[in-house]
Amino acid sequence: MPPKSDSVEGIVLGFVNEQNRPLNSQNVADALQKFNLKKTAVQKALDALADSGQISFKEYGKQKIYLARQDQFNIPNGEELEEMKKANIKLQEELAIQKKAISEVESEVRGLQSNLTLAEIKSKETKLQREVQEMEEKLNKLRSGVILVKPEDKKIIEENFTEKVNQWRKRKRMFMELWDNITENSPKDQKEFKEELGLEYDEDVGVNLQSYSDMLTSLSKRRKVSR
Repeated sequence: MPPKSDSVEGIVLGFVNEQNRPLNSQNVADALQKFNLKKTAVQKALDALADSGQISFKEYGKQKIYLARQDQFNIPNGEELEEMKKANIKLQEELAIQKKAISEVESEVRGLQSNLTLAEIKSKETKLQREVQEMEEKLNKLRSGVILVKPEDKKIIEENFTEKVNQWRKRKRMFMELWDNITENSPKDQKEFKEELGLEYDEDVGVNLQSYSDMLTSLSKRRKVSR
């Protein structure tokens, strides 16, 4: 007579049949910890089930391996296995189609989530309209001849610019004269020597003194014209 399902033997028998694979007592005890079963109780139940013929077992040295009785299972024949394989292939194809459909829906959802809401669109529109209005006001001031920079501020800026460019030109000339004296009789390659010292020319950092000198010349011409 099979044991009650809620007894120790019933729980162990149900687990062994459910797993339907070789198990030792430790495997079973670890898996059934949720039932608060001790290993000794599990071992006793396995042995009782084996002795009564409800499960099979084999001994390997001192260890016993337990297995569900295979005669209780409906094992399919070759024709049934082939039908099962075909059904499995069909299910796999259907699963792939479903996964593709889910992926497309998820992609569409992400696209919708990335779009602005109506409230966000209105807020952005208001901000852009405000920016356009501010730019139009500035443009109208320029068109009407309103001076946005005070003459005295403009003069200070131009004088500072002139001084900085002149200082740049002077210091560059001093450096080049000194550099030529140092490297004139040096056996080292100038480029390698410059890199060794950590020096950088204007061109190395993307600036050009001549372009600023041209701006200075243009500025001087405008001053003469305005006088």
